[in-house]
Amino acid sequence: MLAMCVVASVTSCGSDEINSAPAASIPEFEQRLEALRASSHIAAITAVISNGQQIVWVKAYGIADLTTQRAAADTTVYHLASLTKPFAATVLLQLVEEGKVSLDDPVSMYGINLPGPAGTVIRVRHLLSHTSEGVPGTKYSYNGDRFGLLDAVIAQAAGKPLDAALQERILTPVGLHRTAPNPQSPSFAVSGLDKATFEGNMARGYSYSGGYHLTAYPTSFGAAAGLTASALDVASFSMAMDRDALLQPATKSLAYTPVVSPSGQVFPYGLGWFPTDYRGVRIIWHYGLWVANSSLIVKVPDRGLTFVVLANSDALSAAYQLGDGKLETSPWARLFLDTFVIGSLALPTSR
Repeated sequence: MLAMCVVASVTSCGSDEINSAPAASIPEFEQRLEALRASSHIAAITAVISNGQQIVWVKAYGIADLTTQRAAADTTVYHLASLTKPFAATVLLQLVEEGKVSLDDPVSMYGINLPGPAGTVIRVRHLLSHTSEGVPGTKYSYNGDRFGLLDAVIAQAAGKPLDAALQERILTPVGLHRTAPNPQSPSFAVSGLDKATFEGNMARGYSYSGGYHLTAYPTSFGAAAGLTASALDVASFSMAMDRDALLQPATKSLAYTPVVSPSGQVFPYGLGWFPTDYRGVRIIWHYGLWVANSSLIVKVPDRGLTFVVLANSDALSAAYQLGDGKLETSPWARLFLDTFVIGSLALPTSR
């Protein structure tokens, strides 16, 4: 009955009311995720929860390829869309730690020329925090195109393109063997993976209008979007962040801290991550939204928890105000947080 109500929530039950109540058991949590997937018309999702340095729960739902009826699996690879940004930001912040770039460098040092009010300077930190528009540092405006300009900063500071720097600094050391730049981009070559095999494990993209329609993914890769990965690999990246394997604690703290304007206005973004207070608990998160793909990562640093959901349509993110930093608008995030963080349901001890 509960699952039926969640599926029908778009018409009668009220999804906000249903999803504000914590799940009473792991089977109910799983049932409600499936109900969200069905009501959102997403062909496939894979979801993961990590606790400390261990994956404690993973489940795949739906069909990754409707033509062949290949089911989604724990290891299915999805496009991450803007969930690429935390990976790219981590590379850039490593370069800051090494003294190869400063957050206060004018972006013009890297061949980036952007219009702005006379007498103002757009700096690296402004691109990284979505505060480069208008008078730099005074206004937040989520802008993937501007974030993508950080490609040039990383390439110059690292002495190699983002794809190679990402492979060398994160993917290889952490052992993310199901993560690579978009296979349809030239950048995929740096992964050293077999393209046909990799694509054979990917969820195909779909849009929904009276039925599922196969939809071509974007073909580019850069700092703003275009990384592909399994949900397990995204969780592994998160756990590496938690154990300070990728950034020094002070740098990570800076990335997780909301940017504040000169007038004292607190923005919903840090440096590559959204920091949010959810019902009194500090949450660090990011989302992705692009053609036929969407993603979500929700981290609770004080408890060592991470929740990852990846989808092969845009419906995991498209209906919600995530770009404005409003995590509470996502029923996917609320279900996890209200069940395991605000609520008291015990997590599995292992998967």
